[in-house]
Amino acid sequence: MIRIVSIAALLCLLVLVLYLPSAHPPERFLAQIRSEHQAMEEIWGETPALRILDRALGLQGAARESTPIPPTAGESAASGVDGAVAREMASVNQRLFGNSYFRAIDALVLLAAFRLSAMLEWLPWMAAFLAAAVADGAISRVIKSKEFLHHDPERFALYASVSILLACAAVVALVLPVGVHPLVSPAVVATLAVLWGRSVAHFHRRG
Repeated sequence: MIRIVSIAALLCLLVLVLYLPSAHPPERFLAQIRSEHQAMEEIWGETPALRILDRALGLQGAARESTPIPPTAGESAASGVDGAVAREMASVNQRLFGNSYFRAIDALVLLAAFRLSAMLEWLPWMAAFLAAAVADGAISRVIKSKEFLHHDPERFALYASVSILLACAAVVALVLPVGVHPLVSPAVVATLAVLWGRSVAHFHRRG
């Protein structure tokens, strides 16, 4: 069951991420970033909001460097046949990767990086809660084993499946060009922590 839920959720996620750049122009993603940046300034203040934006630009730069898409800007200064080939390749790259779809993908990555950066800003406060929830599940599992109580595989599958679906929904929320309140990120992390703790509590080994 968990395997089926994982495959189905990942396939739906892939289709949605590839569809969004064709349905929305790059300006839509950038406008959403500006709107959420203003909301971040109201909650965190100007300095943390600028730190979140700077971290997002760094994440986008790292993602851009790791992609195999060649640069489209700039022409070769070489002359002769090599220069003509280089200019023609630059022209082909510009036509392939300089269109609205790929620019929308770039803006989508920036939006996802911005929201991920905002989520990382909450991490120092949420890490303790996450560790406590998982430790509570592990302790509950040990207590059950000492009392010779059976672990519930159905509940384990339920909690694990719900956590997978919630994690995929959180990834979708990173790229959707719609308004997402800044407090949604810590709420999702807290819910995932509880689900992971309950999954650990009901984890079973097959003999």
